Amino acid sequence: MNELFAVAIITVLAVISPGGDFAMVTRNSLMMGRRAGLLTACGIALGTWIHVGYTMVGVAVLAQTFPWLLDVIKILGAGYLIYIGVQTMLSKPPSNTGVPVKISDFQALKTGFLTNALNPKTTLFVVSLYSQVVGVGTPFAVQLGYGAFISVAHGFWFALVAWVFSNQKLVEHALSKQVLVNRMIGAVLIGLGTTLALSSIY
Repeated sequence: MNELFAVAIITVLAVISPGGDFAMVTRNSLMMGRRAGLLTACGIALGTWIHVGYTMVGVAVLAQTFPWLLDVIKILGAGYLIYIGVQTMLSKPPSNTGVPVKISDFQALKTGFLTNALNPKTTLFVVSLYSQVVGVGTPFAVQLGYGAFISVAHGFWFALVAWVFSNQKLVEHALSKQVLVNRMIGAVLIGLGTTLALSSIY
């Protein structure tokens, strides 16, 4: 029971802390509407299984033995955030104000998935959780259950974020100042990406 409580508390605190996932859901919800935001949240929830999967099969041990593996993940994640940030800053506002930018369901889902799968913050969180909190003797089924909880927690929180940031009045206000909003969100994403890149170098 103590293990379950620790996993739950640590997961909740890690999920609600700001990062690339939060910025991406906010971006897609404001610019592309509630459906895109919710699908991005679903993609993030699916992305967590990448981290849970390689941690459970022992790849985390390789990351500790070969630290450069984590640096590769950081660089890939940083590059992706910077790429999306630049795209956001350069994107033009729609000519018909009040109508969000169109994006396919697959693109929204993929964006969320890649943002989380390449997120070193989630890597460190899952690896630390399973190596420090989850006991060696914890049954496989229970560990899988923890993974499911991590995924659901991410999905629920970011769906809530998407719901809030796709509020019609907020969207209309954002669209009326689309260029400024795009530059602000793009700058945040580029800043997060740059920070990740520098942390992997120094």
